[in-house]
Amino acid sequence: MKTIISTPGAPAAIGPYSQAVEAGGFIFISGQLPIDPASGALAETDIAKQTGAVIKNIEAILKSQGLSLENVVKTTVFMADLSQFARMNEVYGSFFSKNPPARATIEVKALPKAALVEIEAVAEKARG
Repeated sequence: MKTIISTPGAPAAIGPYSQAVEAGGFIFISGQLPIDPASGALAETDIAKQTGAVIKNIEAILKSQGLSLENVVKTTVFMADLSQFARMNEVYGSFFSKNPPARATIEVKALPKAALVEIEAVAEKARG
């Protein structure tokens, strides 16, 4: 059985998907873009600022379920330009400084809304 998760603290889904789904003791968070949930505007076109905005959206979804980034066990980072990896990684590391999750990072041709980064995450409910 699955439970759909939605919070106004993160951007609303822009297609036929859910912000997140709980199933089997895990929270599966859809790819988050660097969108301000209040205004709907894309964060500045700077990889560091966009990475921070994306992770804050993930945090908002987790917080709505009484969880934190400590519960994240796996992320997938999609980047429009891997030459900016070091800057993304620096910001990412500031959020996941202790016991970071497993991660894959993939360069893609383009992201929705011309974003520079998108991150999806899997969190364990019992962790942390």
